[in-house]
Amino acid sequence: MARESESGLPIEPVYGPDALTGWDPAARLGEPGEYPFTRGVYPSMYTGRPWTMRQYAGFGTAAESNARYRQLIAGGSTGLSVAFDLPTQMGHDSDAQLAHGEVGKVGVAIDSVDDMRVLFDGIPLGQVSTSMTINAPAALLLLLYQLVAEEQGVTAAQLTGTVQNDVLKEYIARGTYIFPPKPSLRLTADIFQYCNAEMPKWNTISISGYHMAEAGASPAQEIAFTLADGIEYVRTAIAAGMDVDDFAPRLSFFFVARTTILEEVAKFRAARRIWARVMREEFGARHPKSLMLRFHTQTAGVQLTAQQPELNLVRVAVQGLGAVLGGTQSLHTNSFDEAIALPTDKAARLALRTQQVLAHETDVTATVDPFAGSYAVERMTDDMEEAVNELMGRIEELGGAVNAIEQGFQKGEIERSAYRIAQETDAGERVVVGVNRFQLDEEEPYEPLRVDPAIEAQQVERLARLRAERDQGAVDAALAALREAAAGEANVLYPMKDALRARATVGEVCDALREVWGTYVPSGTF
Repeated sequence: MARESESGLPIEPVYGPDALTGWDPAARLGEPGEYPFTRGVYPSMYTGRPWTMRQYAGFGTAAESNARYRQLIAGGSTGLSVAFDLPTQMGHDSDAQLAHGEVGKVGVAIDSVDDMRVLFDGIPLGQVSTSMTINAPAALLLLLYQLVAEEQGVTAAQLTGTVQNDVLKEYIARGTYIFPPKPSLRLTADIFQYCNAEMPKWNTISISGYHMAEAGASPAQEIAFTLADGIEYVRTAIAAGMDVDDFAPRLSFFFVARTTILEEVAKFRAARRIWARVMREEFGARHPKSLMLRFHTQTAGVQLTAQQPELNLVRVAVQGLGAVLGGTQSLHTNSFDEAIALPTDKAARLALRTQQVLAHETDVTATVDPFAGSYAVERMTDDMEEAVNELMGRIEELGGAVNAIEQGFQKGEIERSAYRIAQETDAGERVVVGVNRFQLDEEEPYEPLRVDPAIEAQQVERLARLRAERDQGAVDAALAALREAAAGEANVLYPMKDALRARATVGEVCDALREVWGTYVPSGTF
């Protein structure tokens, strides 16, 4: 009897040659590092060197997060991934009324260049690759990073890393938006133009399906909605006068890795193939790197359980293996205790060690795309591609990603998928070990990491000191220039950088843009 995948596609008990009847290996596969990139974006993949091992970290104050980063680098992490607290993500200072109770809770609090300087104290920004999970205020955090690098003597042209900068998925699944979609897309295009001129090695966006998956999207929905958002960003940049090959090589993506290894491998392979085709056929991209779907992967936080949390070590290892077999460029493995609280030092270290075991103790780095030619995986890859194309076609019929968002299409589809998963779990049809099967009568006690509530008061004090010490006239003049640029057509990142250098705060800069662009209020259809 056939089973269904997470996307509702059939999985046959046995696959044979008939699964690939009429199948053209040259057209569907190609060679690794060549169009259509089904087998991976680089010819040698991990046979030359393993993926970048990132650990997503940030909590409390900049000083506390800096200590964690130093530990991760000393432990062998080859890239940093910064988590920001909710006020920072929403463009509010730590002393804002809306920030009360949330300062430093789910990430690090960054209010100004002073905080960013502390965050990266002693970390050579010319040598480390940094990913920043920030969206609506992405431009601000990118510029703060550049300012601190310049203080270290590192030029903007030397900096490598990624800023998430994917605001469209915030309207779909996450909710940390600030401005309406159109000015948000204008800000995204300004970042593309700025980095093309000033920071050529920086990945200007990480178009994210991860958060949609965490909200309940199926693998097919995750890929379809993410690639549709990517198409919208490309169209926006081209409409702003940019040549596709000037910015497309710096686009990157961010996906989840679930425990369903075969479907996840098929998902990643299908995504590369679809993106290559869209970039070549719709946008006429000529540079080979413009056709490459390069992506970061994080293991599935939504699949972690607070019950028997040590089981999450197994889940994360399986998920990480799926990401590697699918050809990810970088990977973050979740800590086993994240369903309970922020990770402890030991849990974060174990998560990194999981990747190191995969890279150095298994043979998955010995050959490129080991599933190539598999009856099962190639059939599942084709089925996934067909399902994704069908969903992307529906978005195009609605007028593209933004119009579909405004009509609630993606959000509604994800909610239906999430409801189906919840029903299956509650009914016991979907087994979650330790939750609805193989439970313990009594859970073992576990002491989680807790954020000191005094952090908020410390940040408020730092802000008061900053405002007393800075040249307020220079701040006011810089913010006025920013408002003028926002009201016109000039690139806002240049006056924004001047304001941040003058020690304007994240909240003050975002407030200046709010005055001109307004804020986004979801429609009643959501």
